[in-house]
Amino acid sequence: MQPPEQTTIAFPSVDGRRPSTPTVQGILVDAARDVDPDLAVDIEAAAQWRSDYVALVGRVTAASAESPKAALGLAEGGVTSMRARMVAATPTEDVPLDRWVPEEGADGFGTEVVQGTSVPERELTVPYGGSTLRGEALRDQLHRWQVEGIVEQSFVTAVEAVIEHPEWLAVPGRTVVLLGAAAEMSPFGSLASWGADVLAVDVPSPRVWDRIRTLAESGAGTTTYPVSPDGTPGADLVTRTGDVIRWVGDAAAHQDLVVGMYAYADGGAHVLVTAAADVIADRLASSGRDTAIAYLATPTDAFVVPGDVVEASQRAYGERGAVRLVQAPLRAVSRGRLFVPNYATVLPDGTGVADILVPQQGPNYAMAKRLQRWRGILAEDQGQRVSFNVAPATWTHSVTKNRVLAAAYGGAKYFGIEIFEPATTRALMAALLVHDLHRTPPVRDNPEELFAEGAAHGGLWRVGYEPRSALGVAAVGGLPALMRSR
Repeated sequence: MQPPEQTTIAFPSVDGRRPSTPTVQGILVDAARDVDPDLAVDIEAAAQWRSDYVALVGRVTAASAESPKAALGLAEGGVTSMRARMVAATPTEDVPLDRWVPEEGADGFGTEVVQGTSVPERELTVPYGGSTLRGEALRDQLHRWQVEGIVEQSFVTAVEAVIEHPEWLAVPGRTVVLLGAAAEMSPFGSLASWGADVLAVDVPSPRVWDRIRTLAESGAGTTTYPVSPDGTPGADLVTRTGDVIRWVGDAAAHQDLVVGMYAYADGGAHVLVTAAADVIADRLASSGRDTAIAYLATPTDAFVVPGDVVEASQRAYGERGAVRLVQAPLRAVSRGRLFVPNYATVLPDGTGVADILVPQQGPNYAMAKRLQRWRGILAEDQGQRVSFNVAPATWTHSVTKNRVLAAAYGGAKYFGIEIFEPATTRALMAALLVHDLHRTPPVRDNPEELFAEGAAHGGLWRVGYEPRSALGVAAVGGLPALMRSR
């Protein structure tokens, strides 16, 4: 029996190439077409896509706030379009994902298991500011963040619930599948220390697997991972999608699952890995077992936020004091592009769109995160348990390698924005994950509330300025520190 041809999740071929822009732009057009035809026309007509996408994605978010029907329509249209446009490519043909059936491979994965050597941690701890917060000290810090506008009250409530229920930490009764287990924002380290059962999937790289094995051995849980016939650990989600589906199905036996997507890639590759993870999560959910899904939302996106957040931002702008005298000439010189009030447009119900898309991250990044959000909306509507939390701006590698973003993060403190260390964000987001897996699923007025609840936006939602209008000034303020660190 001959093994099947190598299959790769890909953008469709156009004149022998596989460009991302026609597909990404087309998906956004298809998502908007039935909800806001005029917006769909504008997206399709966008000639400078790398700059035009920012305002258009913001408008898509505003359209989803119009009604639950609109939010669901956009999500369904976007995911359906992605499945119809993106392909499973072999050397001989392209098959649209909505018609692709993964073949049984002759060279699937074996399995290896690492049993942790530690006693499971039975108390939530969070590293912060050079110390480890627990108990009342952690509660005090949560409330300081809330008072300072760094996190929402629902975030504080969720983390406090985990403090009160340490039995949740090991995620009893579920196996956690981590796609991108070694990613900088992955909860793997926390889950391993808490004693969770984890299926770890990440690319076959020695550096990646050294990290995973170290965390697994020093933890308290059981970590299971795929191994190729030649003994290489790991699996590329994009090129081994079908094999990963089969391996997870076998390795998890009949246990209920949590499928968490934490993988990251640059440019169009991020869309590809997101599409692959979407296929994996969808196939596992359709297998008949109870399957929850988990994602992290980037703070640099556009979100529908509650009216009290809008009011707080407007108060902050009105109470600037003497600083407005310094800002006035800068606004004049920039022709009004600097220090623009946040939430210039308030929706009829008092909510607003926190438009924090950053052009430097590019349209492919925005589409990858949007596809994840659409999947979350659809899954929750279909009765799946969904954990989807806004993480704070964090000093990740993907940020620090972009000099403009790194400088802006360095100057963010001058605008009341807190940038978190990765270890702090990982612990807090892992706590939110276990909270979401144990709470009673909420009833929502609009599916977009999935992202507003429990948000730890670092202050970006409540700042008085539209963040992009202060990005350049923040970058100037952060540049000296950035230069000293190099």
